[in-house]
Amino acid sequence: MPKIIDGFVRMCSDGYKLGFNEANGGNASYRMTQEDVDICEKELGFDREASWTNLDVHVKLLNGEYFIVTASGSLMRNVELETESSIGIVQIDDAGAAYRILWGLRDSKPTSEFGAHLLSHCVRKIASGNVDRVMYHLHPESLIAMTYVRPLEDAVFSKLIWRSMTEAVMVIPEGLGVVEWLVPGSNDLARMTCSKLERYRAVVWAHHGLFVTGSSFDDAFGRAHTIEKSASIYMKVLSSGQEILQDISDDSLRKVCDKLGLKINEELLKG
Repeated sequence: MPKIIDGFVRMCSDGYKLGFNEANGGNASYRMTQEDVDICEKELGFDREASWTNLDVHVKLLNGEYFIVTASGSLMRNVELETESSIGIVQIDDAGAAYRILWGLRDSKPTSEFGAHLLSHCVRKIASGNVDRVMYHLHPESLIAMTYVRPLEDAVFSKLIWRSMTEAVMVIPEGLGVVEWLVPGSNDLARMTCSKLERYRAVVWAHHGLFVTGSSFDDAFGRAHTIEKSASIYMKVLSSGQEILQDISDDSLRKVCDKLGLKINEELLKG
């Protein structure tokens, strides 16, 4: 398999092994570079005669682009074992209104949240200056648990995650977006997520999961993993029943960011 496919498969497999993607939970997509496309077409072969299928969204900003995407109803645990059935490569037409399957997705189609992924790619393509290419949705249990016991506010979640583990502010110095519970795969959820992605690279879906973006598989997965580990530490401290005697101060968070040349979101820090 081409290296880019191997990277996508590894991210999916690691998510399953860490318990982030039970059953058919979660999905992922990657916006390919032209080099990725050329290598994959050479090594895998593309069905350039494939028919077009209308999208339920209009994504003119992505016209002609190619994506690796998980299949509808697929299990992350099977991506490594049944790759050509569990993922595929699709192309968006010149109008940004339809897609065709060039490879993979045997007897299937892209994830039911493909439209939401594409809209999110549009937002992050602009917000990141064309850097972000990965979208990954997962179900991290500690972070989900937090949505039951803390206010669903960006500042609240951002500060709790930052203050629970030193490395957290390194991966999300801009903070976390939080969206109230909405029907999975709905236009409302896609719209609210996109509004948050204009400012953040990670969005919490209350009682549901996490949606992260990144420039690479390692970048996106590392962000998700760090957020969940920080949430796990916080929930363990909370469940101990003990009074919190100390945590990472605001000044300490600023010092971490200053040392790494990062800019912490002061609006959230003071919120």
